[in-house]
Amino acid sequence: MRATKLTAVAAATVFSISLAACGSNDDSGAAASAPSMMPTTEAPSMAPSSDAMMTNFGAGCSAVPADPANKGSFQSMAQVPVATAASGNPLLSTLVSAVKKAGLVDSLNSADGITVFAPTNDAFKQIPSATLNKVLADKKTLTSILTYHVVPGKLTPADLAGDHKTLQGADLMVSGSGQDFKVDGKATVICGNVQTANANVYIIDSVLMPKS
Repeated sequence: MRATKLTAVAAATVFSISLAACGSNDDSGAAASAPSMMPTTEAPSMAPSSDAMMTNFGAGCSAVPADPANKGSFQSMAQVPVATAASGNPLLSTLVSAVKKAGLVDSLNSADGITVFAPTNDAFKQIPSATLNKVLADKKTLTSILTYHVVPGKLTPADLAGDHKTLQGADLMVSGSGQDFKVDGKATVICGNVQTANANVYIIDSVLMPKS
């Protein structure tokens, strides 16, 4: 009888150990399989394209304030809508004045995803002062010119080359690639892919004129 009891105890012990071992293998298998699924699930968000990751580019970007606390810095501009962002950028004060005169501040700030080709102060200086003053005093003409600088959708550098319908209604053409772009064959992008809360901004060195 003693031998029989010992045999039963031993069998029970072996059975218990086997169950524990099976449970352990199942848990480790589940744990091991979990990491292998993570890259598949998170790959799209963890591996954005190089264009999406591209920061601002161009020689003109050096004129933008580097201090993140400055409202004209790239970091500050990214937090606010485009007209507000431009008002803090020292390169764009003339453009901001023109936008205010045309009454477009609210329209630009409330737009849901746009691309703005923003002429610098020096770009406006290329226009004879008498002509510029006349345009600034003519709201209809000014609005037409300014909305010709705006394209629906937030264009990345990869999307930039090609023909784009402007808010003014006419098409403008962008040529180039990488970090070298021209707009309508004459304006050069001197600081590109500048982020604001609702727009991508490409700062250019000439004022664009709608085709008559």
